[in-house]
Amino acid sequence: MLRHHDIRTIVRRAAGLLAAACVLAPAAASAQSGDPIKIGYGIALTGPLAPNGKSALLAQKIWEEDINAGGGLLGRPVKLIYYDDQSNPATVPGIYTKLLDVDKVDLISGPYGTNSVAPAMPVAMQRNKLLIGLLALAINSEFKYPRYFSMTPNGPNPKVAITKGFFDIAVAQNPKPQTVAIVGADAEFSRNAADGARESANGAGLKIVYDKSYPPNTTDFAPIVRAIQAANPDIVAICSYPADTAGMVRAVNEIGFKPRMIGGGMVGLQSTAFKTQLGPLLNGFFTFDFWLPVPKMNFPGIAEVMSKYQARAPAEGVDPLGYFLAPHGYAQLQVLGQAVAATKSLNDDKLADYIRATTFKTVLGDVKFGPDGEWAQSRVLQVQFQGIKGNDIGQFKNISTQVIVTPAEFKSGEVIYPYEKAK
Repeated sequence: MLRHHDIRTIVRRAAGLLAAACVLAPAAASAQSGDPIKIGYGIALTGPLAPNGKSALLAQKIWEEDINAGGGLLGRPVKLIYYDDQSNPATVPGIYTKLLDVDKVDLISGPYGTNSVAPAMPVAMQRNKLLIGLLALAINSEFKYPRYFSMTPNGPNPKVAITKGFFDIAVAQNPKPQTVAIVGADAEFSRNAADGARESANGAGLKIVYDKSYPPNTTDFAPIVRAIQAANPDIVAICSYPADTAGMVRAVNEIGFKPRMIGGGMVGLQSTAFKTQLGPLLNGFFTFDFWLPVPKMNFPGIAEVMSKYQARAPAEGVDPLGYFLAPHGYAQLQVLGQAVAATKSLNDDKLADYIRATTFKTVLGDVKFGPDGEWAQSRVLQVQFQGIKGNDIGQFKNISTQVIVTPAEFKSGEVIYPYEKAK
């Protein structure tokens, strides 16, 4: 039975590793013997990233159960060990140091979020450990660490990928927008996403009329929105983390700011808690996403995993739909498990070499890694919120409220433009 402890006490023994291929309906379990294979990681269970972190954790527990029901890994049971990183990057190095030095885990896995994966990297690098990050943006563009891989489907140009669909949609409109504002928090994710937005804006020939960041602890976004409004941009690219995402959406609605398009890189809007909290205030906003239950994304095994997840979510107190992080939490461990099974090894170098050379079969479809450990091809969705009425959760099971507008192979509906028409 896993026990959760606050990071300040950091007192919990833990374990865990990964398991084999995407076995979703395991056959009769083979005999398991010996000590469990342990994998350790930090995950946000409190703080602003907790709604997504807890969703990922439930999916990871389901993976652990599926693997052990199928006989474990390398003839041994698998056990996950995790600590709450409190959505605070400062806690992360201590968590990973403890996992390796005190808990003696066999392998480590990446936490959730750019701002948490970044401080885990130096520990992994110092110990020459494999690290598969759970949704992190362009972490390895600076480190160039050969044992790092990302479960975020950003592709070889990750900074651009988050808002590329937003700009692709904008420049396809008639008349084409001419000016853009770029705004985001002064934090790792937002800085990286804003860098990509600038590259896209310049490539599209858009004039940047506002380009500023705000402190991560900002709570009053009305002055920021008024400043953007005063610059009179045609479109606004927002690169924000959950708490500021909600603040920006509310401020835009309260002030009545109506550019032609707005959003693009807003973390948090993928979470059911934020969707139900903000409700109709979201109409017209764009943001990125990675998976939604549209027919074109019904990859082998995903329906079974999501059914298990949604059946348990109410009792676990996590995101009841789990569209955003549950598939990635499960697939993250599938990749590691398949690598361990194929190499018959827990050696980090052997595992990294195998992961670099292999296409993995996961609940997210085929996953192949390319330069810097990013996905070889981008598969970032751009979604527009449409037709939301009230705050009932049921309407978010209906994908018509969250329309995939790009890329074309996953498109589920048409853009409403300009923003004002979607209100």
